[in-house]
Amino acid sequence: MGTPEAGGAGLMLAFQAQNFQLACEIYGRQLQERAGLADGGLLLRRADCLAYTGKLHDAFQLYQEAAAHKKLCAEQLETLVSCLAQHLRARESLPLRPQGGILTCKECQGFLYEPVTLPCGHTFCKKCLESQRRRSQCKLCRVVQEGTEHHYRVNVLLSNIIAKWFSCEVQAARLRHEGNALLSESKLQDALDRYNEAIAIASIDHLLYSNRSMIHLNLKSYDQALNDAEIACKLQPYWLKGHLKKAQALVNLGKTDDALKEYLYCLVLDSGNITAKSEAQKLLLNMLSPGHSLGDLPEILQIMPHPSRIKGSLMSSLSTSDYSSNPQRLYRGHMEYKKSRMFLEEIGPCECQGSWKLKQTTEDKSDMEIKRTSPPVETPLKWPLPGSTLKRKLSAEEASEGRTLEGPCKIQKRDLLVRANDGDQDSSVYVDPSDLDCSLCMRLLYEPVTTPCGHTYCLKCLERCLDHNPKCPLCKEDLCEYLAMRNFCKTDLMEDLIAKYFPEELKERKMVYEEEIAELSNLNTNVPIFVCTMAYPTVPCPLHIFEPCYRLMIRRCMETGTKQFGMCIGDSVKGFADYGCMLEIRNVEFFADGRSVVDSIGKRRFKVIRHSQRDGYNTADIEYVEDDKVQGEHYAELLVLHDAVYDQAYTWFSTLKPALKGRILSHFGSIPEKEIDLQVNPNGPAWCWWILAVLPLESRAQLPFLAMTSLKDRLTSIRRVLLFMCRTRSR
Repeated sequence: MGTPEAGGAGLMLAFQAQNFQLACEIYGRQLQERAGLADGGLLLRRADCLAYTGKLHDAFQLYQEAAAHKKLCAEQLETLVSCLAQHLRARESLPLRPQGGILTCKECQGFLYEPVTLPCGHTFCKKCLESQRRRSQCKLCRVVQEGTEHHYRVNVLLSNIIAKWFSCEVQAARLRHEGNALLSESKLQDALDRYNEAIAIASIDHLLYSNRSMIHLNLKSYDQALNDAEIACKLQPYWLKGHLKKAQALVNLGKTDDALKEYLYCLVLDSGNITAKSEAQKLLLNMLSPGHSLGDLPEILQIMPHPSRIKGSLMSSLSTSDYSSNPQRLYRGHMEYKKSRMFLEEIGPCECQGSWKLKQTTEDKSDMEIKRTSPPVETPLKWPLPGSTLKRKLSAEEASEGRTLEGPCKIQKRDLLVRANDGDQDSSVYVDPSDLDCSLCMRLLYEPVTTPCGHTYCLKCLERCLDHNPKCPLCKEDLCEYLAMRNFCKTDLMEDLIAKYFPEELKERKMVYEEEIAELSNLNTNVPIFVCTMAYPTVPCPLHIFEPCYRLMIRRCMETGTKQFGMCIGDSVKGFADYGCMLEIRNVEFFADGRSVVDSIGKRRFKVIRHSQRDGYNTADIEYVEDDKVQGEHYAELLVLHDAVYDQAYTWFSTLKPALKGRILSHFGSIPEKEIDLQVNPNGPAWCWWILAVLPLESRAQLPFLAMTSLKDRLTSIRRVLLFMCRTRSR
């Protein structure tokens, strides 16, 4: 829309405030002042303002006047087209994306063929990703996909499942891609033959009809192109490309009124579609040209019984006040004519064997039959409710022995491409949850993750394997770059398949996982033990983790939420000492090769009751150690002793060489202040543990301090060590 001309300060304010009603009034006064003088620019600007305010009746009159003065071009109708589409969109809630089944590619909206799972966890057809190679972002999550520019690997497990469960759909998808290749080589008739064969196999795939419509357009078979496009729109009402194909066919058939409506509906689905917008502008320009009258304009916004029988005019039922008060008619009219035009009203079996009839509305003169070979494959197939699986029938010998069958079940499958219908035919395949088992733990996939090489595992199973070797457990491909990302996103499609069709098995699998997590969360039984160095309460303890068993241990501590593990020094007989200190993880920094640096701090002391192991690292049953509390005269004596030893420790630290003192401060921080209440902490004053950590004592000499439950004994022992250190230094 043009900017207001000079001398229109009021117009500037009106546009800044988006007060288009005020702008209309100003433009109206300017037109009155120039009575008798044709000014197409003013007419156009006022028409735009009227369109913004929803007064389309008056806007159309001004647009037509501007066209009469030869002051109108298609680009100048952008405001009108945008307003029409905006009003349609605002009055009805549409899905953000076209409706599709689980096994629908979100790029082409067709059945997944050669599925590729991106690092973000979303799955698309391989051909779709290769055709969009320049785009580095996932269509769904907009995450930049790194490391996939040069090759896309098919998801092996998902591809096998699709091939087993949906062989007909896979065959049809293969024929579709062959037809596309022939179409790109301009071999139109060969491409058409491929699509005819594909539709005979999977006759409810909207993408097949849409693409065949494009072939008919190239062959100038416009009636057949329109017929296929209508079927595609019926099967997928909210799919943009289907409506674009239908609009193109209508234009070639000379049905510009219907074509305009389709282009406007395309803008409802995608307001940024350039093709739909430009074509709608061209069609509107032709309708507003002097050769047309308002009475000939299509009733785009009115409820109509049939799209091919346009009656009345656009403005006949849309006065200025009527539209402003009830703009919802914009969208309802379009939806009503779509409903009346639905080509596939009902799908049902014919009496003749091996054929299916698509019943049309009574307005259509003839029925169309789609022939296909038996058994029927285009029937919408159904999954049963949980518990309704059909077991294989036992033989007479098995039944006499009282045997039961545990294994694959005969389950009715539902076509995951389109919504389910109730059908009389029963098409079944043998499937069981083992089709979705992890090849590492041999259990149902839980939090499935797909590697760049196309193999799928449980998240926890994959992490454990990568702890030992940065290669795929199945194909041995190097996964160093994948490991460096440290962002193993779950495969959404696989999770959806499991959750929807094996809910009971998933519930059981989740229960097992939660039991494992609950067991790992216990900080008294089977507590993970890091056998390394001495650790003390309140004292920082940074660790470098590189061994696979400790990688697993640290990851589990983070997953359970406890973020705690025990630290003990080694013991040549028992494996680790009988006393240790619990550490709490404050932060973990991972490196590209899987190593990590753990920032931890001491929490509580403990005594080991039982030594054990789990998954390669040590564990223990423990009980916590606390100081005994004293009162009265004993507390007063303890307070005097505490102050004296603190002063002694502070003096010793102050006399250290600057270089040594600097290293201690950078590692442990400064000495903690004296505490008012010596017994408020079950481990005693923090400075005691700090001084023990910095004193140059061997681990075996430090260990008894963890076992002491008397603060007085601990202070006395610290004083003896400090006296020994001072005497040694003086010598």
